[in-house]
Amino acid sequence: MNKYFCSLAVCFLLNHATTFAQTSEDSIKAVINQMFSAMKNADAAALKNVFADSAILQSISRTNDGKTIVKNEPVAAFIEIVGKQPPGASDERVNFESVKSDGQLASAWTPYAFYYNGQLHHCGVNSFQLVKTGSAWKIQYIIDTRRKDSCPQEIK
Repeated sequence: MNKYFCSLAVCFLLNHATTFAQTSEDSIKAVINQMFSAMKNADAAALKNVFADSAILQSISRTNDGKTIVKNEPVAAFIEIVGKQPPGASDERVNFESVKSDGQLASAWTPYAFYYNGQLHHCGVNSFQLVKTGSAWKIQYIIDTRRKDSCPQEIK
């Protein structure tokens, strides 16, 4: 009887160990997905939790005369804006095209479509840089492109 319970306990532990084991890529994707989930839920506290203390946000856009510019956005301002949205209003959908890591550094390339109140607002690509602090990945840097035309239909 004791052998039966010991075998059962070992099977249970092995099953749970493999269930919770994640690759670095899975962990990196999870943090990025947490960011988008927090945005969709207008959860400022959860959104703040995914960023490193010195995180940077930037967007590449064009002026009316066609000049390329890079806009900086303070992370705190981004979090505040998202927190004031009604839950469900901001829905960014991504495809993970590539995720790479080396030690405490990771990079992810994610084409996206951003929906506001259920309507496609714009699309582009996010480039993420993440840093592993202790056992957790944090977003250190995001730069993105934004456009309103030629948006892919496969990001749903």
